[in-house]
Amino acid sequence: MMNEIKISNNIYDLKSKIQQIQRELDDLGDPISNIPEMINSTNLLRSNQFLLKHDEKKNNLLSVYAQYSNSMELLLSSVFEIQLQLKDILKEQSLMISPKTKKTKTKKTKTKKTKTKKTKTKKTKTKKQN
Repeated sequence: MMNEIKISNNIYDLKSKIQQIQRELDDLGDPISNIPEMINSTNLLRSNQFLLKHDEKKNNLLSVYAQYSNSMELLLSSVFEIQLQLKDILKEQSLMISPKTKKTKTKKTKTKKTKTKKTKTKKTKTKKQN
């Protein structure tokens, strides 16, 4: 149970990180356009810095998504384990219930048979007496 709680907290933290990194990527905006007054090498340095930041954020985002995916798989597998356990419990309970109902059915049919036999013998006895 504690493991599931840790997983769900981990998923929440990872989701928060994903949202934060996406906001940071959005804050970076579009690539910096060339400024005509600056030298070409300066323009290249500025766009290179932007691309480095952008790539770093995207790498972080991919890393967090991978962790998020792993946590979701763990959570999903624990849900499937719980589902299997519940199925087993239901099977056990149904097996516990079914023998009780079978016993009561057989008792009812036995009592009906004995009643009919008794009435038949009584009828034959009364016929013989007449």
